[in-house]
Amino acid sequence: MSSDELIVVNKHLRKIAKRAMNPLGGVESKRALVDEYAAAHPSILEVNAEVTPVSFNKFQGEWVSTDTSDPDRRILYLHGGSWMAGRVEKYRPHIARIAAATGCVVLAIDYRLAPENPFPKGLEDCVTAYEWMHRNGPENSNAGNASFIMGDSAGGNLTLATLLVLKDRQIDMPDAAVALSPATDMSWSSPSIKTNAKSDVALNAKLMPMVSYGYLQKKVDPKTPYASPLFGDLEGLPPLLLQVGDTEILLDDAVGFVDKAQAVGVDATIEVYPDMPHVFQAFAPYLSDANTALDSIGCFIKQEREAIK
Repeated sequence: MSSDELIVVNKHLRKIAKRAMNPLGGVESKRALVDEYAAAHPSILEVNAEVTPVSFNKFQGEWVSTDTSDPDRRILYLHGGSWMAGRVEKYRPHIARIAAATGCVVLAIDYRLAPENPFPKGLEDCVTAYEWMHRNGPENSNAGNASFIMGDSAGGNLTLATLLVLKDRQIDMPDAAVALSPATDMSWSSPSIKTNAKSDVALNAKLMPMVSYGYLQKKVDPKTPYASPLFGDLEGLPPLLLQVGDTEILLDDAVGFVDKAQAVGVDATIEVYPDMPHVFQAFAPYLSDANTALDSIGCFIKQEREAIK
């Protein structure tokens, strides 16, 4: 696909990627770049949702809902940002569109970030938020009828890692999960890390070891399953939907995870979108394929909601 909209998005992402190579400014400059990630066109930044703040012990979050959101059907959304950046406030337009597409209320959290809070602190926040969401809704303290986890990039990694933690701790699993362009192998050994190094306009393969260092800080084996879900025991996971663009260095992280999940009987689906960049869903409604992907997510969640009635 070579639409005018995609050209604009890719140009925007190349500028951000170039600025990410600047060694000056430290972690705060990198966080500012992530805040700008989706700002390729004014329409992308529009928010049509109701927001209700939520306070946890060590982190904050918010409920995001639309006119079609059912408070008893809930999604925990985990933002991306290389485990060191990302804010719910800047993700709000994207999260509002997730709520609209799925008919659910969405709990989005500002989990603790590296390097100040290295692995597994952010992951523990995700587990805490999921357990809380399972018992509490935006209107009152009650268990919902359906619960889901969803995230993008580093948040996709945390989504899949949270599932492994819940399984190991024998905590009730969500009814399904969605991961957008997830990083599943922090040893960065999947083939597309090299083969898509030139086609990925957003992520620089050469920077991935630095990302690992910031999050794991050489204290954890990169192939530890909670850090790299690809190396976990995937048997017994709930239905999964993974979406990724075929230009991404993380393409095979997603494909490999789904292949392994399917091999142990998990109902896992992979959707690969031609020519799409990293977390392209965040560019809705401007980018047509982003709208298609959100519609697919909505159908997947609604299908799983019907299956558990």
